[in-house]
Amino acid sequence: MSASDRAYELAQLAGQAAADKLATDIVLLDVSERLVVTDVFVVASAPNERQVQSIVDNIEDQLREAGAKPVRREGQREGRWVLLDFVDIVVHVQHDDERAFYGLDRLWKDCPIIPFVDGAGAPE
Repeated sequence: MSASDRAYELAQLAGQAAADKLATDIVLLDVSERLVVTDVFVVASAPNERQVQSIVDNIEDQLREAGAKPVRREGQREGRWVLLDFVDIVVHVQHDDERAFYGLDRLWKDCPIIPFVDGAGAPE
């Protein structure tokens, strides 16, 4: 079973919100076959803590407008790796150093990648 339509929609919105705040290396992973708690991981990077926070704030704002509210938020105080749990999707916004060290992309490499299309229509 693949990700739900709602998870796909929210993941695209979160990816776009991250891109709008200059996040890098945005990846949408369909983890629905491996996890029962969520359908999609959205992973994005930023070079500093301030930008991580800006990306997180924009994702929350955009998804709230779409009717989604995070049920859990972790790591916001440190600003190095913030996790937003929207049930259907889980968003990871990581400082570049944390992204390289923890390698979520490598950890979940067997999961299908959902193509992210930015607002201009170009694949990320």
